[in-house]
Amino acid sequence: MRNLIVLGGSSHPQLTRSICRNLTIEQAQVDSKKFSNGETSIEIEGSVREKDVFIIQSGCGDVNDNFIELLIMIAACKTASAKRVTAVLPLFPYSRQPDVPHAASLTGAPSISTKKDQYTFESAPSTPRPLSRGEKDREARPSSPSPIPSAVSRSNSQNSGQQNSLLGKATLKNSIVKQPTPVRNTKVPPHMPMSIVTNSAATNVPQVDVYGKTESGYKQWIAQNGTLVANLLTTAGADRCITMDLHDPQFQGFFDIPVDNLYSKPLLKHYIADYIPNYQDCVIVSPDSGGAKRATAIADVLGCSFALIHKERRAKVSNVPPSTSGTGMIYPNGSAVVATTMLVGNVKDRVCVLIDDLVDTSYTITRAAKLLKNQGAKYVYALITHGVFSGDSINRINKSDIDKIVVTNSVPQGANVEALNGKLEVLDVSRVLAESIRRIHNGESISMLFDYGW
Repeated sequence: MRNLIVLGGSSHPQLTRSICRNLTIEQAQVDSKKFSNGETSIEIEGSVREKDVFIIQSGCGDVNDNFIELLIMIAACKTASAKRVTAVLPLFPYSRQPDVPHAASLTGAPSISTKKDQYTFESAPSTPRPLSRGEKDREARPSSPSPIPSAVSRSNSQNSGQQNSLLGKATLKNSIVKQPTPVRNTKVPPHMPMSIVTNSAATNVPQVDVYGKTESGYKQWIAQNGTLVANLLTTAGADRCITMDLHDPQFQGFFDIPVDNLYSKPLLKHYIADYIPNYQDCVIVSPDSGGAKRATAIADVLGCSFALIHKERRAKVSNVPPSTSGTGMIYPNGSAVVATTMLVGNVKDRVCVLIDDLVDTSYTITRAAKLLKNQGAKYVYALITHGVFSGDSINRINKSDIDKIVVTNSVPQGANVEALNGKLEVLDVSRVLAESIRRIHNGESISMLFDYGW
């Protein structure tokens, strides 16, 4: 095709070659080097002046290095007077940041890199943190008089009418009085000055669990990197982005340039119809509530039943007995956030197909498969768009109740196919990406790819 240039980064060279083969063009050459200190050097071999350039770089492997390499390649093409530069990111990096972050030291994900011989695959999510020995000793120890931080707490032993009057005056004047030195006794001497705190937020700090959430559901301390990643791509010179199955479709709203989010739904639908016997009788299962829309879309097209695995971590239980202290996040007042999982739907003696967009540490799908088998499922497929397989996920899947796992080649899968001993199958997305590149280059609509694939 005239004036079309396809460049490939170092993250997935095989996918780049497959896309060029489908487009019947030669891949443009890029000289990528690294200095001894780790800096990336890019040199575009050949002219890209007034050309339509597509740069293919998946967000896998060493994500940060690959993303910086993509930015440098985009900037190099714009500096070399390319007419338009499109970033093709089959797996978009940092698209999971709005999600609840992993607390590796507390939940056991995803920093586990050593292989295990046995896994529990409990259907209930893992507990964030049981009480430590010191905390258990403090809980068992009888409560002793604590220092009185403010007159609001000390005034329990005083006249309540006087307290209300002082608080009302302090609120109106918005005064701030210096805190006195804490005392051990609960009775306040009459000569001691009264201290009043007018800012209730300073004393009533909400309890926050390991996921950064308060009881109201507000998440704290989480950096939302969507805007930053979008601004970096735009500032580097990208005029358009192509990706596949964004973890959160609203991520497109961070961009001021066109973003084409392709779907793997047609590929997964064809696999179910062609390779699963009596697929009309199977049950399409979403492993969590976030992927319910994706799974129901496939179930509606195929006319299959649908089931949902619902995980709940915010069930408040008061006066938690010691035997259940490991079922959730323990708050100082003795209550807990209990982790529960429930299956909505009938899967007994049925073939189940788990649908999800990404498998990383594989905790979600292996627990889901265990729950399905416990509920009487006959055979469990797992159809995933992006197979990252980080940490100990390969060994975990090998020992799990998943009978067959199917992923796309948006991420390199060569080593994973051998490690999973025939349990893993790979679907090719190069034809879908190549057709989207051809249509965008020719100014045609790509809406057909959303429903029918290629």
